[in-house]
Amino acid sequence: MTAGPLEGFAAHLSGELGRSPHTVRGYLADLTSLLEHLDACGHGPADLDVPLIRAWLSHARSAGASRSTIARRVAAVRALTRYLHREGVLATDPGPRLATPRQQRSLPTVLDEEQAASALEGLAPTTPVELRRHAVVELLYATGIRVAELCALDLADLDRARNTVRVLGKGDKERTVPVGAPALDAVDAWTTRGRPEFVSPTPTGALLLGARGGRLGVRQAREDVHAHLRAAGVDSAPHGLRHTAATHLLNGGADLRSVQEFLGHSSPRSTQIYTHVSVERLRTAYQQAHPRA
Repeated sequence: MTAGPLEGFAAHLSGELGRSPHTVRGYLADLTSLLEHLDACGHGPADLDVPLIRAWLSHARSAGASRSTIARRVAAVRALTRYLHREGVLATDPGPRLATPRQQRSLPTVLDEEQAASALEGLAPTTPVELRRHAVVELLYATGIRVAELCALDLADLDRARNTVRVLGKGDKERTVPVGAPALDAVDAWTTRGRPEFVSPTPTGALLLGARGGRLGVRQAREDVHAHLRAAGVDSAPHGLRHTAATHLLNGGADLRSVQEFLGHSSPRSTQIYTHVSVERLRTAYQQAHPRA
């Protein structure tokens, strides 16, 4: 077994397809396992066909691989077989004949309104770090934006006259999201009393700053959320606040299309899971309250 096919494939993924380093590393790890399986069976990359690939996937399933892991492996194999077919290594591409396992969609964890109020109103931030944490949590809940979108915000993205924020989402798609007064108050407290303590000699226009004065990183933003919520006695995560915002909007009467635009989903199918959350809560309330439930 040689590393040649994967070296060329790695360059193809990053250079031609523009895949992220994280995706490239994941694909290569999966496909190294595939090539080792082929080698153990006395085969090479030119022998790749559906039965061999299915045998490899079946072995992974028997070893306890989750559906998401199998789906990722199928995606990696499809990309590889398409590349090998283009390069003339494979006469035909077996990738399209591979079925992707359907993902189990679990209901997202959301805070109820009392928990959300406790997380947002139960603490009185005073230090620069506490002010940043408060602003991070308020903005995530108020806008439903992703944590990466939050970290990418600049001071200029906030429009206080209109109570909105300009967000650059997936695929560089821009959207404008409304922001409530409490979140804007938290941001004002951060920018006036917290942010100046982080500004470096080479200032940036980023709204949220890290310890060295640069733009706040996603990892630190996640830690800010966990630290703030733990202090408030609430258990959630950044994406949990996004789920919470969407669910509370639907429970309050917002239509699905509006919530789709609010979240920056390209398809309504991505938003429909939140209707399941609301239905599940209705079912729970029914079972608790209806005499013939």
